[in-house]
Amino acid sequence: MAHILIIDDSPTEQYVLRTALEGAGYSVSSANDGEAGIKLANETLPDLILMDVVMPNMNGFQATRKLSRQPQTADIPIIMVTTKDQETDKTWAKRQGARDYMVKPVNKAELLSKIKDILG
Repeated sequence: MAHILIIDDSPTEQYVLRTALEGAGYSVSSANDGEAGIKLANETLPDLILMDVVMPNMNGFQATRKLSRQPQTADIPIIMVTTKDQETDKTWAKRQGARDYMVKPVNKAELLSKIKDILG
C-alpha cells in the first residue's frame, strides 16, 4: 500500500484529501505546514506528497524546493494542490521540483488518476 503525505494548513482540505485517498486504499499522513511536512517526509519517506502552496512559516514552493534538493527525498514525487491558479505559479512549482499541479477544489477522480499514473 502506497503512503501519501498531505502537507496543507487547512484541516478541511486535509480531511477531504485524506478521505479520498484512504477510500482508494492509500496510507495517509499529514502535516500542517512546510517545516513540519519536511520533517515528516524525512521520517516516513512517503511514496508521494500532496503540497499546498499558501501556508504559514514556510510556503509550499519553499518546502518543495528543499525536499527536491535533499538526497533522501529528491525522488519523492510532489503534486502541488493549491488555490493559486496562475500559469506563473504552475511554472514556478515545476521549477521548484513539483511533478504536477492541481487547483483546488480538486476533482477526486482526476487526483486519483494522476497519483496512479505517477506511482504506477
